[in-house]
Amino acid sequence: MAEIKRQGSEPSVVDEKESYPAVEEGKLGHQPPPYQLSVDQIGDVSEDVRAVDLDETGHERPIETSDDYALRLVSIEDDPTLPIHTFRMWFLALGLSCFAAVLGELFYFRPQTVYVSGLFLQVFAYILGRGMEFLPGPNNRIERLRTKDTWFWRWINPGPFNIKEHVAISIMSTTASDQAIAIAVFAAQDLYYNLSVAPSVAIFTLIASQLIGYGLTGIARSYLVYPTWAVYPFIMPQVQLFDAMHRGKGVFLQRKRVIFFWGVLIAIFIWEWFPEYIAPTLTGISIFCLADRKSPWFTRVFGGAAGNEGLGILALSLDWNYVGSGGGTIGSLFTPLATQLSLYAGVVACILAFCACYARNVWHAQNFPFLSQLLFYQNGTQYKQLLILNDDFSLNQTKLEEQGLPWYAASQTLYQLSRTAYIGTAVTHFAIWHAKDCWDAFQTSRKGACDDVHYKKMRVYKEVPSWWFGAIFVITFALGLGLLYAAKSGLPWWAYIVALILSAVFVPILGSLYATVGYQPSLQFLVQMVGGAMVPGKPVANMYFTLYGYQTYQLTLNLLRDLKLGQYTKLPPRATFVVQTIGGIIGGVLNYVIMRSVISGNRPILLDVQGTNVWSGQQVQSYNSAAITWGGLSKVLYAPGQRYGFIPWMLLAGMALPFPFWLAHRRWPKLGFNLVFTPVLIAELGYLSVGVNSSWMTSLAVAVYSQWYLRKYKPRWFRKYNFLLSAALDGGTQIMVFVYSFAVGGASGTAIPFPNWALNPTGNPDYCMRLT
Repeated sequence: MAEIKRQGSEPSVVDEKESYPAVEEGKLGHQPPPYQLSVDQIGDVSEDVRAVDLDETGHERPIETSDDYALRLVSIEDDPTLPIHTFRMWFLALGLSCFAAVLGELFYFRPQTVYVSGLFLQVFAYILGRGMEFLPGPNNRIERLRTKDTWFWRWINPGPFNIKEHVAISIMSTTASDQAIAIAVFAAQDLYYNLSVAPSVAIFTLIASQLIGYGLTGIARSYLVYPTWAVYPFIMPQVQLFDAMHRGKGVFLQRKRVIFFWGVLIAIFIWEWFPEYIAPTLTGISIFCLADRKSPWFTRVFGGAAGNEGLGILALSLDWNYVGSGGGTIGSLFTPLATQLSLYAGVVACILAFCACYARNVWHAQNFPFLSQLLFYQNGTQYKQLLILNDDFSLNQTKLEEQGLPWYAASQTLYQLSRTAYIGTAVTHFAIWHAKDCWDAFQTSRKGACDDVHYKKMRVYKEVPSWWFGAIFVITFALGLGLLYAAKSGLPWWAYIVALILSAVFVPILGSLYATVGYQPSLQFLVQMVGGAMVPGKPVANMYFTLYGYQTYQLTLNLLRDLKLGQYTKLPPRATFVVQTIGGIIGGVLNYVIMRSVISGNRPILLDVQGTNVWSGQQVQSYNSAAITWGGLSKVLYAPGQRYGFIPWMLLAGMALPFPFWLAHRRWPKLGFNLVFTPVLIAELGYLSVGVNSSWMTSLAVAVYSQWYLRKYKPRWFRKYNFLLSAALDGGTQIMVFVYSFAVGGASGTAIPFPNWALNPTGNPDYCMRLT
């Protein structure tokens, strides 16, 4: 255990001129840490008490600043001699990448947006990796399986399954699991245009769109990966789990953590069979719906256990798949409380706006479903988009006049309003809070002077040359350009370039939010708006413009996330580059294969407004509707004075929103105005517009308990177990979802529904009146 120094022998105080950023501060910098300790003084992350964890009185300090994250939650140990490119690493990485790509595509067609959890893949990789320790090799613990010490047998089994192999497997499989927006393009063309793109064109388009962000990653790593303030709080459960599985001098303490982790994982795996399959009512227990099963307003306000049902007020959810992160970056147990409170403040405003618009029949709201992503005629029937298009899927004005303009449900209109306004908000927020710090970090890294302790430990490895990133970008750029014409997308070459430039501009602006508070803002509506203005009257072209303008930005942030994971766990940068590239290629191929299978077996369900508890086309419906309105009808729907002409103006309105909080913080710096993340708040004004909404109040309660009570009053338990708890809950839940999907959920072809009983009723699971 590291020596704990007190009274007269305290560690030296840091030079006051040095700047240290805080994760939960509205500003990235200027929060000096209490200690400056050597590596030996810091000690191992598994130790129960270390000097770095204590304040001047000898009590455990809460986790607050980015230095706390970097030094108190993440191990700084490294062994550069550990082998990486072993047989078991490549075997498991390729196998799990295929598995993750398939699972990610199945999740794309779920009623609620769910992602493949990196924790789930990490746990699976560990189990299999430990099992492969028994392959023949020179260091095998079983005498009869030992072999000669040659390069071949060292490649087959060099000894214990190590952290670098484990991280490489996890990064490759996570990259493969990233849900490709190109799938929405091909699925929408199939479902709504009766057009099937050639498999070769589709697969190579997927690969090109998955990897083209590498050029931006090579530039952005200097200021969104290397510095200490780029924390990426949502990867902390993964990092701590890697440390718990592979590091630690305190064997007994480490063993307690491992037992805790596996106990929780097994328990949640067993429990999740109830809300997901046996007793769906547990997904959202609504006392109000049980009291009145015939009230439409009770369904709209208190329902939420079924897709597109209601707002979930006062519902209790016992399904961790929805209460937790769902594999995403906002999780109750690891996202800073200020971020989550900003988000849920937006949710409260969302509820008030949805109910007010529907009650007052704004935009003819009562003619349409309360929650829906589809387009409608004014009488409430579904809009037939093919009747307004020519054979080449361009807009036909004569046919449009016959059919009339489409309408959105009021909730979807408000969702578009919020997601447009917050882009302007994010630009201003970045400019006043983060721009200077990002520029300083970029300048510092260019000089090789980054003082992050993990970055310094990584300098023993060869860095990835910038030309590697550039080469990937050039190849995928050329491939994507050629495929636009092969797919007859209707998108001209110059618009393709503009889409990529748009992505490049927003990576530093929105990436700073992603790296510090764990929120990945969506750029989709801005890209669709710009695409509609540049290439009007062509909805399919708008889909492709959005593909390269939005997905390039999104996947660049995902790649940066994995580079930070590699930095925290000391995986050499070149190994990270290789596994990311291969993971992207595998993901592109298998995404297409599974998409075709799901569509062929569930077409009527994917076209339905509400879908089922297992399958839903809500993401494709939303993408297609936006392409029709922005791509085909932007001039007649969104121009000034037109039906939805106010939505583009929300960009400018959003730019003004951060200033009151910034000025208030300058006037009253101790009142916490800097903890209000205005882009998060504004973006979530449409949070409840889609999916299963019964979990948000339970998620908020868990967040307050974890990120306020445990962090503040039980800091040692929080440091040792909170992120492991998140890892176990997410991992066990997603293992269950995978087994369930293929065993009885219909992913293998035929669904086997559980018999109806009290907690698995016909209709909505929460007994609310079914509205569609």
